[in-house]
Amino acid sequence: MVTNINNGDTAWVLISTALVMLMTAPGLAFFYGGLVRKKNVLSTMMQSFFLLCLISVQWILWGYSLAFGPDIGGFVGNLSWFGLKGVGMSPNPDYAGTIPHQLFMVYQMMFAVITPALITGAFAERIKFSTFAVFSLLWATLVYDPVCHWVWGVGGWLRELGALDFAGGTVVHVSSGISALVFALMIGKRKGYPDNVIPPHNMVFTLLGASLLWFGWFGFNAGSALGANELAVSAFVVTNTAAAMAALTWIIIEWKVTGKPTVLGGATGAVAGLVAITPAAGFVTPISAIFIGILVGVVCYVSVVVIKQKFKYDDSLDAFGVHGVGGTLGALVTGLFAQKIVNPAGNNGLFFGNPIQFKIQLIGVIATICYSVIVTFILLKILDKLMGLRVDDRDEVMGLDNTQHKESAYTLLD
Repeated sequence: MVTNINNGDTAWVLISTALVMLMTAPGLAFFYGGLVRKKNVLSTMMQSFFLLCLISVQWILWGYSLAFGPDIGGFVGNLSWFGLKGVGMSPNPDYAGTIPHQLFMVYQMMFAVITPALITGAFAERIKFSTFAVFSLLWATLVYDPVCHWVWGVGGWLRELGALDFAGGTVVHVSSGISALVFALMIGKRKGYPDNVIPPHNMVFTLLGASLLWFGWFGFNAGSALGANELAVSAFVVTNTAAAMAALTWIIIEWKVTGKPTVLGGATGAVAGLVAITPAAGFVTPISAIFIGILVGVVCYVSVVVIKQKFKYDDSLDAFGVHGVGGTLGALVTGLFAQKIVNPAGNNGLFFGNPIQFKIQLIGVIATICYSVIVTFILLKILDKLMGLRVDDRDEVMGLDNTQHKESAYTLLD
């Protein structure tokens, strides 16, 4: 019998694993699916579902070993845990000393699943499914796994530097959001964009998806305490607080600017708040979470509504505007608001007497941005030459549900 296992901690992380899985399919699938036109809803939702399948297998075979395995030069893990060799039911004290090592592995798997799924919002309605599948597998292996090791793996250079990222600000949101912008610029705009309005086809789906994301995010952030303890409670409270404050901020700005509060604005604001609090969730107080919610509500509104319209790039579902911008902000403000009183394993931020922490956070953000941009650009250049990135004009006009999958979401309504 395995000793040192805490049943309460194990139960909480099992539940949290299921909650994070729910964030991808159905959460993100509904959120993104509602934002596209009805001729592309199945293809968009399929991308999230497919990645749940693909990355689950990749993670078992080599992804987990690259991300958390024995260190190679602070950059990546080696392949000694390939196929989960040596990853059993005994706890691994380097990562989680009170739960089975295999539970820690599968919990982290769900983070690896949702990260490339976030990128799909940037190329919605125009990508070849075959290219999407190959890109996602390569990106997860060459971008996500190394960045994950930098920040969370034993020996990772950002971990050794002292970077704070409780649940994935740089690992998940900066890496995916910045890669999403590169993808949006390289694949080009949808036909008719921005001259023709391309409205969401089903805001009920989008609000349902945002609500499921919010629900699942408690597993994302509070689960990252890796135990049923006080830190999990603190992360739970600040997660809800930041999401609520960011949604309110977005709604108030939109109401003032356009005269009407919208469901889309509220849903987008809530997700932005969840993104920004993610790296800080284990290090800040509820009052700090309110300030973070206000900041990200303002900054992401400007990014999505003002900057995107000014430069007219087609980040279709605002993967960069919410996750790239919100994740960057969240990582940086962690260096401002972090307090050791919340988590003795962390550090104080600039506002609490430790300006060095903000500098470390900035280094982590810049490194993640540069690496993600370079590798994503190279991958897309190669895949464009070998496979092509986007469907032809005829297929795009017909819709990807029909041309990529030979299906229709609303057969009875046509």
